Parts: sequence; structure tokens; C-alpha cells
Amino acid sequence: MSLRKKFTGTGIAIVTPFNTDGTIDWDSYKRLLKFWIDGKVEYLVVLGTTGESATVHGAEKQDVFSFVKNEVAGQLPLVAGIGGNDTMDVARQFRELDLSGYDAILSVSPYYNKPNQEGIYQHYKTLDAASPLPIIMYNVPGRTGMSVSAETTLRIARECPKIFATKEASGNFDQINQIIKGKPADFMVISGDDPITLQMIAGGAEGLISVVANAYPKEYSDMVRLCLAGKFAEAKKLHSKYLDIISSMFAEGSPSGVKAYLSEMGLCKNAFRLPVWQVSEKHQAKIKELMKTV
Repeated sequence: MSLRKKFTGTGIAIVTPFNTDGTIDWDSYKRLLKFWIDGKVEYLVVLGTTGESATVHGAEKQDVFSFVKNEVAGQLPLVAGIGGNDTMDVARQFRELDLSGYDAILSVSPYYNKPNQEGIYQHYKTLDAASPLPIIMYNVPGRTGMSVSAETTLRIARECPKIFATKEASGNFDQINQIIKGKPADFMVISGDDPITLQMIAGGAEGLISVVANAYPKEYSDMVRLCLAGKFAEAKKLHSKYLDIISSMFAEGSPSGVKAYLSEMGLCKNAFRLPVWQVSEKHQAKIKELMKTV
């Protein structure tokens, strides 16, 4: 199966379920994986931002990658989230982690350091040379503090052969349009923003890596498929139905919001690793009410 076929549609940036003592809740993980597979999404992204990757390290990271691979057992394509602000450490992880059973790597642009555009390009050029798998780059300036410009994204798309897609979460439609207009034909643009996915697909994006689909995998992947089929009137009905839910998932931070939903559904505990914390009691009550609407 081609990369384009594997990664067109809906991927989920999956949560990592924890027990209240901070250990990984493997029983809930197994339950969630079945829920997502049954929801008919196209692929899963393991240990992205929504998976609280910043607090999963070393051997435990390998444990998560191996567990998901073994549970999914080829039923869906898998993407390993491996990123950071130390280029050489990310490249080392590419080499040392056992990524058998994975189809690609998602690697966020460097955060905190705030490199210039040449530094961002050189970061991805180094990862391109080191990677055992195809790479989806990830631009999320609201978290990293530095946007990958359209010009840099297109340069990477042309000059880094293993980087076949960008998860674009800048929310900047001028930038998104410039990338879609100027990209090589085989380079994919994937939405990283649930609220504007319909509009991005209308402009030429090829799908979504979703937070919302953690809780509503079938409904949101149906919406994306309708968009990709050009059935925007039908897609808009689903999009509108879930718009308030989408907003509520991000109102007090992510993954705090989506785990509030999953805990209400009985799929995992409302537990995190610091500094991530639960939504407020007031917001949890609002979430309970919103869930009744769908």
C-alpha cells in the first residue's frame, strides 16, 4: 500500500492512559485500541503530543511502541511520535528504538530553542538522513513557539526524500494555501487542527491527525471521508454537530479535555502525568451535558 493510501483520511493522535499513581494503564490501553480500530479510522499516531510524550522516556517509550504494535497486529498503519529540541538526540532515538511494525514517524519541529528557518531546515535534513522510516513533519507553533514557514516546508518537501507529509497546525490559511499550491505532487498536507479540517480539505489537504477522534472515532472519520469525497454539505452537518464538543476539548488544554470525555465514556481514567492536569469541575460538568447532545 502506498504512503498516500495509508495516510489519506483520519489518523488519531492517541492518548496514553495512566493509572492514578502515574503508571501506564495497560488494560485501558487495550480497551482503547479496540475502540479506535472498531471506529474504522485509517491510522494511529502513538506518543504524539496528545499521548503526553513529553513525560514518557527511555525504555518506557519502547514499551509503549511495542505494546501498541502487538495489540494492533497489522490492523491499522502505525506512526511513532519521536521529536524533540535536540536534533542529535532525536536522530539517536530513530536509530536505537525498535520501530518494527511502524509505517512512519511523526516528528514535531524543535520547540523552546526557537531556531531560525535555516536551523529548522537543517534539523529536518539531519532527521531525513537518520530515519529508518518515512517522516511526517509537524508544524504546531502554538506549542513550539516557532512556525515552520511555507518556504521552509516546501524546501523540506523538495529536498528531504523521506519526509513525505506535513501535519500543519499553524491555523494560518495563507500559509496552508501556499504549501498546497507549491508542494510536490507526492507530498501530503494533513490537518493538525480538528476545528478547521473541513476547510483545509476543501482547500486540498488530504486528511487529519485528530484529537477529537480519540472519543468519537467513527463520527469524525465519517466526516473526513465525506469531505474527501467532495460531499461537503453532508460533512458540514456532522462537523456542526460536534463543533461545541471540539471547542470544549481544547478549552482547558489538551489532552485534559479529551481524557475528560474518555473517562466519562468509561474507557480510561481521568489521570495524567504532571504538569498536565484534569479540567475543572465546572468544565467537567459542561462536558457531561455536551455528551448528551450527541
